[in-house]
Amino acid sequence: MPVIVALTFVGGIAAGMYMNRATGRPDSERKLGLIMDMIQNDYVDEVDMDSLVEKTLPSLLSNLDPHSVYIPASSLKAVNEDLDGSFSGVGISFTIQNDTVTVVEVISGGPAEKVGVMPGDRIVTIDGEPFTGSKITNETVTTTLRGEKGSKVNLGIKRNSSKKDLSYEVTRGDIPVTSIDAAYMLSDGVGYVKVNKFGRTTFNEFFQSMMQLQRDGASDYIVDLRGNGGGFMEMAVLMANEFLPRGATIVYTRGRDGRNDQYTVADGTGSFQDAGLTVLLDEFSASASEIFAGAMQDNDRGVIIGRRSFGKGLVQTQTMLPDSSAIRLTISRYYTPSGRCIQKDYSDVEKYNNDILERYDHGEAFSADSIKFDESLQYTTVGGRTVYGGGGIMPDIFVPNDTTGVTSYFLKVRNAGLFQKWAFEYADAHRAELAECDNIEELLAKLPADYLILEDFTNFAARNGIPKQWYYIKQSRELIVNTLKALIARDALGIPGYYMIINRDDATVLKAFDTLLGGCKLLDIETPVAE
Repeated sequence: MPVIVALTFVGGIAAGMYMNRATGRPDSERKLGLIMDMIQNDYVDEVDMDSLVEKTLPSLLSNLDPHSVYIPASSLKAVNEDLDGSFSGVGISFTIQNDTVTVVEVISGGPAEKVGVMPGDRIVTIDGEPFTGSKITNETVTTTLRGEKGSKVNLGIKRNSSKKDLSYEVTRGDIPVTSIDAAYMLSDGVGYVKVNKFGRTTFNEFFQSMMQLQRDGASDYIVDLRGNGGGFMEMAVLMANEFLPRGATIVYTRGRDGRNDQYTVADGTGSFQDAGLTVLLDEFSASASEIFAGAMQDNDRGVIIGRRSFGKGLVQTQTMLPDSSAIRLTISRYYTPSGRCIQKDYSDVEKYNNDILERYDHGEAFSADSIKFDESLQYTTVGGRTVYGGGGIMPDIFVPNDTTGVTSYFLKVRNAGLFQKWAFEYADAHRAELAECDNIEELLAKLPADYLILEDFTNFAARNGIPKQWYYIKQSRELIVNTLKALIARDALGIPGYYMIINRDDATVLKAFDTLLGGCKLLDIETPVAE
């Protein structure tokens, strides 16, 4: 079967079929209906049956597998928006500083920008009502600012350059949800793309980013899927198709009794079939991320670098129910080209939920030698290498979790959120100056010397309850300063600015860069490689 484009998460027709099966129901279904009737008619107290069903369905589905879930109608819109590619809102990203909503970024061309809202503005009222205080959370802000397209909301703004509060009436509009956090030239010939999810628009965004990097001179690419929990399987298929020759297997799925079986191969139209490629994974890379990485690894097409991925090999479809709620039900397992199902065991739910913590406890984050493979789950790539199923994608080159500079002092200030607070205050105080910067190098040139940044930050931390511990501060010096610079860049230039700085000292990115420059040949790599 050639590359497919229909999205996995679809629904709206299946519910009717199930609801119309009034005859021939098995004993278990009639038993459940009888119990519900008894509760409704004979239970000692009057019961809200709708509420009972809402509470029962999540438990019912949780007995199937960890990824079959019930989504209440009240949550469905928010759950889908992250993957649908857009939502209706005012078009800002924000942070909450000192119990006040502060605008970090105004989306170009969005509703807020059109009326004059600026980065650094403090939102103090919404529709004339005070909107500050300890009860303000990210969820309440998001819920309040989003709304129907065309509806209006009035924002009361405090701005450093104005003595008076400002008022802006914003007409909500479509706001794009982007999948690409950063796409830039890491060096001459090497492009870097950070993909944060596999949503409805991911492939188009990815392709456009790759083409721009190609125009900028890239011939080799780093595709960063670390922390990418997946999404639509088809987006991963379309991305993989860009790198594989005609006829190469991308993925196949198997359902019960042959239902929902699909076999997908590359159609040979990909624009990057000859490009050098590395793919970055970690323990939070799951689902569609693993489909893409598995296709590259099993076809010996790209070098997988980082740590073992999450291990989700199940495919769900979303079905709307009559009350506008939905279920996501597992309908098949997917297999990589070599025949691997990388789904980890979920027979013990508690163990499944604690798997990532157990990996850290067993030392897997720091040494590939701690990983024990099931020898019965060996598979062979196109080039003859041995890979393993049953628990994620093991990278070709293992890069341990980098703890250089991580001290008790660093953890204290990070956990207290002081990095973000200091960086935002600095960027806010120098916003006009930083706005003149067209690129990272210009921004870095405007920042104070490292020792001044460190001194000011440690003083700031001390004022916020974390005293100076110079023994640890000296060990964390470089990590602290680079983190602050990256966060200033994020506040001044957007999310790509953050990655342009933080990646300079990222061990996994540097290993990928060295691998590409060294022209690493996959067949010379044994799995796993411990660094």
